[in-house]
Amino acid sequence: MNKLDLIKTDKNYYTAKTNPEIVYIEKTNYISLTGKGDPSGIEFAEKIQALYTTAYAIKFMLKAINNDFVVPKLEALWSFDTEKYKNISMDEAPLKIPRAEWDYRIMIRMPDFVTKKQIHKSIDIAVNKKQNELARTIELFELEEGKVIQVLHIGPFDNEPATLKKIQEFSIENNLQQNGLHHEIYLSDFRKTAPDKLKTILREPVK
Repeated sequence: MNKLDLIKTDKNYYTAKTNPEIVYIEKTNYISLTGKGDPSGIEFAEKIQALYTTAYAIKFMLKAINNDFVVPKLEALWSFDTEKYKNISMDEAPLKIPRAEWDYRIMIRMPDFVTKKQIHKSIDIAVNKKQNELARTIELFELEEGKVIQVLHIGPFDNEPATLKKIQEFSIENNLQQNGLHHEIYLSDFRKTAPDKLKTILREPVK
């Protein structure tokens, strides 16, 4: 039985260089949860757990009908109140805006063949069989980013401002403007990987 692995079949999406570059990202489907606050807190960790519980329920449901897939990497969109925090550059934002003030949408990508019905059924399994109440708030989310600047960040999240500065400078040099939310793809499991070995794709939609 074949098992779809999006990381291998969609290298455009999951591969980035250590210097900024422009790529084009097509419409993509995810299961997701939204929230606000410190990503090192308990609530964030519990939401990740709810998302993975549901993702694996979907996987095993599809596996039973010979349509298996590898559960993809965790991702997140990050944003803040731009009226409250005006005139803060991309690379300054992580340093000047408290973690408690960040809004997030955590996401796990879904193969195109996964249906809404299968997702809703898997959410019911996560809630009723796995006793994960947070799964009730999971939703199907569609995102079409189009043109983006992206770069591979290697190392701790605390060092991201230096990598974001590269994106900022690249954007200015090429006369590009922000056109969406800051997007991170966690190629490493930050719950298990040493900070200096973390690999994260940083992506900024532009026009």
